[in-house]
Amino acid sequence: MSVLVYGNGESRKVWDTTKSYTGFTTWGCNAAYRDCKVDNLVAIDYAMQQEIYKSGYAYTHDCHFADWATLEGFDPEFMKANYPPEYIFETPKRNQGSGYGWYDRTNCVVQGKDLETAENNYQEIISQFPHLDKEDVKRKCYKDAGLYITWLEDHDRVRYIEYPREWCAGATAMYLACQGGDENVYMLGFDLSEHDEPINNIYKGTDNYLSEESKGFNTDNWVTQLIQTFKDFPDTQFHWVVDSEASPLVCNNVQSISYEALDKICST
Repeated sequence: MSVLVYGNGESRKVWDTTKSYTGFTTWGCNAAYRDCKVDNLVAIDYAMQQEIYKSGYAYTHDCHFADWATLEGFDPEFMKANYPPEYIFETPKRNQGSGYGWYDRTNCVVQGKDLETAENNYQEIISQFPHLDKEDVKRKCYKDAGLYITWLEDHDRVRYIEYPREWCAGATAMYLACQGGDENVYMLGFDLSEHDEPINNIYKGTDNYLSEESKGFNTDNWVTQLIQTFKDFPDTQFHWVVDSEASPLVCNNVQSISYEALDKICST
């Protein structure tokens, strides 16, 4: 088997992610569940995790979530006192069972980022990099701020990500995909960006994503995480799917490939 890993960069718009490809396992990130057919979904951000779970997708599809610790019989009501109402995001606790009437879910996942932390991060970045767009920085620092309470079903297909931790979704998906021991991993939509250019993301401007007018990110951390993945799996050949001859990163086991060439491989 080989692996297709879908990042959410706009370059992958040319690829049909709604198809199954014989001989390939597929991995996607965050909102890819909305319109992609993937065997495994990785989500890091709290808001996206809650959206995915609330949709019911996690009941029937393999999902990998960071910081997803189940609290059995836990009552999070007291925690709400620390957040304004508009920053509390909670899925329904009561649910209607099939033939059993209404019942209360008893297990939940509680996550959050308090507003003080968001503001401190904003102030620190602006003090160090005063040339950055202040409104753009504030949007990023306050993204996913709030308290997230997700009530769980007894049976789902969410797996807790033990390692890597605090990585971006794309690099995390890459690392997890490599643990299967496949020889060839194809990277689609892994578009590196710059903080002074428009944000590059297929889902920008949609729920739980930054707005379309947002700027990109400094991708130093993303690059570091990808390089670590390449080093940790030296026997894996990585194919970075791009529209240029050189791969964005120079590593012994990384080479570039065009979407046209990948299409031929997937069609054989």
